[in-house]
Amino acid sequence: MARDERALREAAEQSAAILTAAGMPKMPARVLMALTVAEDGGLTALELGKVLGVSAAAISGAVRYLQSIAIVRRVAQPGSRRDRYEVPPNAWLSSFAQERPVYRALADLADTAIKAIGDRTTTAAGRLDEMASFYRFLDARLPELISEWEKGRDDRNG
Repeated sequence: MARDERALREAAEQSAAILTAAGMPKMPARVLMALTVAEDGGLTALELGKVLGVSAAAISGAVRYLQSIAIVRRVAQPGSRRDRYEVPPNAWLSSFAQERPVYRALADLADTAIKAIGDRTTTAAGRLDEMASFYRFLDARLPELISEWEKGRDDRNG
């Protein structure tokens, strides 16, 4: 079956819009999805600019953001001054897993706020307790979820 570039670009843009609605900045979301659907596994900043119809400055800021959350990496191209950007293997897992310390910190801060309130029976303390419980739940389940994901991925890749 032939690759339908138009449908692929549309799916990538719609995926980027969902990521933006979920809180990712728009340009990094667009760059991420352009890299995700790139047939060669990566693109230079110039290629990304052409694909997305944006400036080099927009690409530069977007890839910096994506590198900071470990979902895109820069790869030097031998014999060229241009770097290539790509989504590394396990990028989705790595990006998600790196949030684990944030879950712990938010749970601990919720506990600190409950102590500052003093009265655990207040509505605010109840909301904070639910917040702490939720983030502790995520933190506790994350290793099991990662293991389950890796096993399923390995089974699929056989």
